[in-house]
Amino acid sequence: MNGVLAILERRGAGWNRLSGETLTAARELAERERQPLLCAAIGAADGFVAGPVTRAYAVQHELLNRYTSDGYILAYEQLIREVGPAYVLLPHTYQVRDFAPRLAARFGETLIADVVAFGDGVFVRQLLQGKLNADYRHTGRGPCFVSIQSGAFQAGQLAPAECDVKVFTPQIEPSQIRSGPEEPFRMAAQTVDLASTPLIVSVGRGIKEQENIPIVAELARALGAELAASRPICDNGWLPMERQVGSSGQTVSPKLYLAVGISGAIQHLVGMKGSKAVIAINKDQDAPIFEVADYGVVGDLFEVVPALTAAIKKTKGEMTSTA
Repeated sequence: MNGVLAILERRGAGWNRLSGETLTAARELAERERQPLLCAAIGAADGFVAGPVTRAYAVQHELLNRYTSDGYILAYEQLIREVGPAYVLLPHTYQVRDFAPRLAARFGETLIADVVAFGDGVFVRQLLQGKLNADYRHTGRGPCFVSIQSGAFQAGQLAPAECDVKVFTPQIEPSQIRSGPEEPFRMAAQTVDLASTPLIVSVGRGIKEQENIPIVAELARALGAELAASRPICDNGWLPMERQVGSSGQTVSPKLYLAVGISGAIQHLVGMKGSKAVIAINKDQDAPIFEVADYGVVGDLFEVVPALTAAIKKTKGEMTSTA
């Protein structure tokens, strides 16, 4: 087996954002393993974009015009058996989660999902909301199947393929498609648009109890910011789901993102990585959030946040009286 095959995902006439990140990961892995970089996607050959790859495949069949897990599994299984890559990388999207585990099983392999890094023959996944990193090593004889977590790699610029795009037509019979096509997954409409607000104060599990949320809410009011949260807070029902920031919530890029009691799991980081400035308050000096923060305060939020709120109010009061 030879080559790193990146399976890309289209979104309408364009590409899913995670396709660019997956291609970046595949390129890094190909360089590390000194193997050719390959890519493939369902759809037409014209307009195919893939960046600097050795070979690109446009997988085409009339039964693939609308997504079904059966169709995609059959198509990509045949492509992989013909190409023979050592690694198959996919974006960790809702669609990939649907078909990739079964695709890997066709080769007697297990999908290593949600990978955030790799090196020295291991693939890294995060556990317990990013508190632990787990190393996974591929020991099977077939291709190594890996899905790339959103935000783990910088999205590369998807440019027109610099190589010939080969059309691959799999052998698929209508009787093999056992499920009907469904509408693509869509996130629920948000009534709180965190994506357009310039200031965000976000609270995490460090707040401990729902009764303590007002401490952070008061800081947000003092700053004139929107209140947001990490997934555990919304899962517990302490704040509405529409205020969740992360891979399964909203993606934001404010001028200031103030993270209070947030450890910094990759699922949360992908939602706020576009922030212009990040300030983190956490009593754990080893919290992953400090790796992306521009400014960090190591301390008890129950002491730091009220003091910060009071200082902001005092400053605003002095500015008002001066004016």
